[in-house]
Amino acid sequence: MDVLAAVEDRVRDGVRSRGIDPISEPDLVRELVDMTVASVLAEWSADDDAQPTDASDLKQHAFSAVAGFGPLQQYFDDPEIEELWINEPGRVFIARNGRSELTPLVLDATGVRDLVERMLRQSGRRLDLSSPFVDAMLPDGSRLHVAIPDITRTHWAVNVRRFVLRAPSLGPLVDRGMLTGAAAGFLDTAVARGLNIVVAGGTQAGKTTFVNALLGSVPGHERIITCEEVFELRLQNPDFVAMQTRDASLEGTGEMPLRRLVREALRMRPTRLVVGEVRQAEALDLLIAMNSGLPSMATIHANSAREAVTKLCTLPLLAGPNIAADFVVPTVAASVDLVVHVAIDASGVRRVGEICALPGRTEGNVVELVPLFEDRGDGLQRSTAVMPDSKRFRGLGMERGGRQEARA
Repeated sequence: MDVLAAVEDRVRDGVRSRGIDPISEPDLVRELVDMTVASVLAEWSADDDAQPTDASDLKQHAFSAVAGFGPLQQYFDDPEIEELWINEPGRVFIARNGRSELTPLVLDATGVRDLVERMLRQSGRRLDLSSPFVDAMLPDGSRLHVAIPDITRTHWAVNVRRFVLRAPSLGPLVDRGMLTGAAAGFLDTAVARGLNIVVAGGTQAGKTTFVNALLGSVPGHERIITCEEVFELRLQNPDFVAMQTRDASLEGTGEMPLRRLVREALRMRPTRLVVGEVRQAEALDLLIAMNSGLPSMATIHANSAREAVTKLCTLPLLAGPNIAADFVVPTVAASVDLVVHVAIDASGVRRVGEICALPGRTEGNVVELVPLFEDRGDGLQRSTAVMPDSKRFRGLGMERGGRQEARA
């Protein structure tokens, strides 16, 4: 047995004999690893045939194997890696600075399954033939998604989305060039004033990070309730409750969909509601909350602010045949105040592309939009559009422009 295997086996024995949970008690595992490595190296150094070893490498290997994610742990430890995914055991990819890379790591099918089981151990979520998809949060806050055959052709498909940039406020995003100081100042005031804001964009565009930063502008005395499919938002507000969806049990009971969470959140005395991702009929409950005077935020997949508004006018129709467009369209116009569109360009840079206001008017079931900030290739700039002349937009520190308003 080589020194790596000897250390790993002794650490595993120590974990079992002491009843340590490697996932929830990593500090105890590190202490055990340190003692084990010192002991093993002392034994091997007395042997003339001892293998040359490095204590730090031994400790990293043992900890990754026992309390980390084995061969994947090196990527979890790299602060620049935004996402990693496994298409098949021999094709493991990572994303760094918005660009994907094929790693030299080669696993086997059993190793992939073992890693997924370890990742799911604390989540309380399951993966089997009756439930071939799973979404879960890992201990470090990363989001795990897995799909298994026969939904996939042959191999388990594993995605881990990490949140490399933790922005507690808009300031760090300005420093990274995601938006300008002027736009950040405007949004900071808008959030403090309680405007309803929707953040739109594609996958990996930075929507959740942006909402998390916006919530840093919420006054400290407010009570924030968040509803998400999987816990992703990390707030520093003193009065904050997070809720996530739950899959049905093996008996088919206990499912907790996002729409139910939104309705329950309204009974928890919120002063600010956040819906992590609007995909289906929960859009109706969000609009009702916004329309009732509860300041709210949400994210939505869309290619522009215009398309985000169109989607918000469509999704509530999924709530049932008694929901008509004649009700939804004016409700969107009256409820949503601002739409912020974020995007990731071909070089992997994330930027705010536009910030639009909804003055509350419609024409022929089309919601009117006013572009306040736009990026036309030379960075985010204040447009010349006229600021909506309504009570909710007054006092935001924006000068009136001269260009005609744009219509969605």
